[in-house]
Amino acid sequence: MSTSGQTYKDLAIPYFKEVFDCIDKVMVKLRVPYYLIGASAIALELLKRGIKPSRGTKDIDFAIMISSLQEFETIVHELSKYGFNKVNAPWTFYHEKYNVAIDLLPFGEIEEDFTINFNERKIDLHVLGFTEVLENSESVYIEEKLVQIPSLPGMVILKLIAWSDRPEERDTDLYDILRIIEYYFDLNFDEIVEYHNDIFPEDGDLDQLRISARVLGRKASQYLNVSEAINERILKTLNENVVDAKNSQIAKQWVIKKEWDLEYAVQILEEFKQGIID
Repeated sequence: MSTSGQTYKDLAIPYFKEVFDCIDKVMVKLRVPYYLIGASAIALELLKRGIKPSRGTKDIDFAIMISSLQEFETIVHELSKYGFNKVNAPWTFYHEKYNVAIDLLPFGEIEEDFTINFNERKIDLHVLGFTEVLENSESVYIEEKLVQIPSLPGMVILKLIAWSDRPEERDTDLYDILRIIEYYFDLNFDEIVEYHNDIFPEDGDLDQLRISARVLGRKASQYLNVSEAINERILKTLNENVVDAKNSQIAKQWVIKKEWDLEYAVQILEEFKQGIID
């Protein structure tokens, strides 16, 4: 558990405190376990080490563990008392005063084949990986509030799954993964040196990004080991993106942000895959 002094101001997400207070009140009242996920969770995790958010967001994502659509509708009713109303997808809510959209993503007993069926709109929400990743969530304080967030390796898994579901509209997931890889070495330096020194090159030519990706793969393998569905999805996604650099959608997106060639971007992915296999 982190008890460092993160503040809402440092998090730099407009109206995050107001939104989080509303969510916390509703979920505590209804006794619903909830988790901060997505870009906001990554920003909060990095903020523990003094790394300021790289991009602002008006979207705040939460995962909620519930057993039925009836329970979800009860939450919807309670949130409406605080000014949150459904828009577009049935799991998306908008607060006009705060000009903030939130996603409230249900998982748990409500799932059927890793999918939530919103019958009234005939829209499905895929939540593969939520149960396994959030079972090992971390507790982080922001000012006086305690929030549950996924571990960084868990976030990479959730981001890869989300991107593979809708690659045409989820480019930000790939940039979030890249951001985690970029900071993971410094964030976990002591652990990497003590427990993963076998992957340090003998010639001393240290590539921190490749080492970070490899260690992240090792840490993320726990989720693949307990779920055949996660294992199949992640390995399929990685294999499709390392077999040919010219056709790697992940590598192509990464080189837009970084001055890399495609081959190097693919090498980062290959290290992550090798870490899973290790």
